[in-house]
Amino acid sequence: MRIDLPEGGKPPPRIHGAITALVTPFKNGALDHVGLMGLVEWQIRNGIAGLVACGTTGEAPTLTEAEQTRIISICVEIAEGKLPIIAGTGTNSTETTIARTRRAATLGASAALVVVPYYSKPTQEGICRHFEAVAASTDIPLIIYNVPSRTAADLSPATIERLAKIPTVIGIKDATGDISRIVGLSPLLRNRLTMLSGHDATALAFAMVGGRGTISVASNVVPRLFSAMQQAAQAGNFDAALALQHRLRPLMRALELETNPVPVKYALHLMRGLDPEVRLPLVPAEEATKAAIRAAVEPFLKDPMSGCKARSLVRFDI
Repeated sequence: MRIDLPEGGKPPPRIHGAITALVTPFKNGALDHVGLMGLVEWQIRNGIAGLVACGTTGEAPTLTEAEQTRIISICVEIAEGKLPIIAGTGTNSTETTIARTRRAATLGASAALVVVPYYSKPTQEGICRHFEAVAASTDIPLIIYNVPSRTAADLSPATIERLAKIPTVIGIKDATGDISRIVGLSPLLRNRLTMLSGHDATALAFAMVGGRGTISVASNVVPRLFSAMQQAAQAGNFDAALALQHRLRPLMRALELETNPVPVKYALHLMRGLDPEVRLPLVPAEEATKAAIRAAVEPFLKDPMSGCKARSLVRFDI
């Protein structure tokens, strides 16, 4: 399979390792600009390999166009080209997705994360035409986001092969948690596309069978540890990677107790003092979930490797 960049195209950004799917901090219903800037700076200082702005974890469906523009701009400005900024631009409307993807390119995003169209349940032909239309509208690199638990639509192997022929499609974020998905792809496709896990609990196993990284929710909370785990896996040091996964497993379990990003926002409230506010139709975490998250994050508050300063859970608890 020969894949060439479109005429005048730029080499795709190097996207690999631990990439954080950023939350969007809110305060009193509005975007918390200061909180977002602090979170982005802290992620970069702690060695994260990339950032996704305005993704599912960033509550993209509830963001206004102005908020999306501001969030992407803040991330691009603070990153200063040191790491890729990937903008979530996908919707269930091809026209809207094209507009958002063009805007992300104008704002300086390194790539666009485009989810498989949700709710409409398009056929495989419809999915292909959607991505072909987006790719034809802009030359920004595209990462396809496959998360059938949220979209009610899935990518078939034949569809992946067809999408791989689009020059600007550089990778796939697979959030199914099914490792057989990547194992079942041909070596040619795995070499052609950057395969990224979108499921924290199986991210290490994904890396061990050929994945090049993860777009992580939990790395919002402990970016340094997630980076270390991915680096160890890519270097073939699986003993070290497994040891890090063992330490992270209680946190990953706690963050799956309710719909993302409700738990991770509460964890960041404890770790960083950010407001845990979410937008309707999401609601704050239940008390049992809060207790589980407090227990999961407490060891990291005392661990310098986590990149967090020791602080009292009581101080930030609500």
